[in-house]
Amino acid sequence: MAEDLRLNCLAIGSLPHNNVEEAMTVVKNNFKSIPFWPQLPKISKNEDMIVQFLENMPSFFSNEKSGKTYLETESDKFFEDIEQFFQDYEEITSDINTETIDKYAINYSLSFPKFIELIKETKPKYAKGQIVGPFTLATTLVDKNGKCAVYDETLREIVVKTLTLKALWQIKQIKTASPNTTPIIFIDEPSISQLGTSAFITISQEEVISMLKEISDLIKANGAMSAIHCCGKCDWIIPIKADVDIINLDAYAYSQNFSLFYNYLNEYFTQGRKIAWGVIPTLNADLLEKADLDKMIKVFEKAVKYLTEKGIDEKIIIDNSLISPSCGAGSLTKELAMKAMNLTKELSDTLKERY
Repeated sequence: MAEDLRLNCLAIGSLPHNNVEEAMTVVKNNFKSIPFWPQLPKISKNEDMIVQFLENMPSFFSNEKSGKTYLETESDKFFEDIEQFFQDYEEITSDINTETIDKYAINYSLSFPKFIELIKETKPKYAKGQIVGPFTLATTLVDKNGKCAVYDETLREIVVKTLTLKALWQIKQIKTASPNTTPIIFIDEPSISQLGTSAFITISQEEVISMLKEISDLIKANGAMSAIHCCGKCDWIIPIKADVDIINLDAYAYSQNFSLFYNYLNEYFTQGRKIAWGVIPTLNADLLEKADLDKMIKVFEKAVKYLTEKGIDEKIIIDNSLISPSCGAGSLTKELAMKAMNLTKELSDTLKERY
């Protein structure tokens, strides 16, 4: 599966640029093999990873006077909306080319049209889009009583299915621009690192796996690859059992913790699934200031060694490895973000030569 991804570099969503053209230049220059759709939160709140995927979600309401947003499940409008939504979902998941999918377009993004122009122009082998993860979104949104959506079965289902449609819409846009390009859709799930804490003690591992797997399975069924990004210390059984094609972690901080799951990872690699090692420390500006190529090579090699010491063959690890920053770069200065993007590409190029 996708042998040509070996040691290629990709990025994780956000950039700090307040100019779309500048951001797209970063994408063009550093990520030719896997261009990505950049989220640009410094331009608009609509570029935020949560806000970007709420458009046309049934039950979602925004009170302009109070500035609060919430989910409503008791109004007559909700029951009308939800019935139509589930009809749309069945139609779209049966045939991604139906025009109905455009109801669930991502119109808030200023950079997505430019991203699609780039795909159309360069026809890359792969192109990376993303959605916010269903657990992260369902634990962020609340009903009007302040209760998290994740605790309401209907709202949780709405979240999962809305995000599925947002992923399928991206796949259709990428495939329309370049039929031979394989979309890679990342599910950004920072909050699964909180699963099992007192905040979410009643949510089971199986429930979260089911939410992720539903989205991942439909991404893969429509000619794309699925990935999960978590930049915290999480139970790595969750993305493994969700059957995603790529797991992306903060390898600068958590590669040793990740190696504890070696029994599952050996089979994961054997199936041709990938690890995107988040080697470049975008979550810590001080560490990034001090980072250089030699240090990053050592971080990567240490991450690999943790697994080889558990008995996993080095070749199968390398063959199924990609290189990325540890997380998005949207909160960094432009100069540090550029350093992170340049280091990511430089590390990828160096490792390809070395291995």
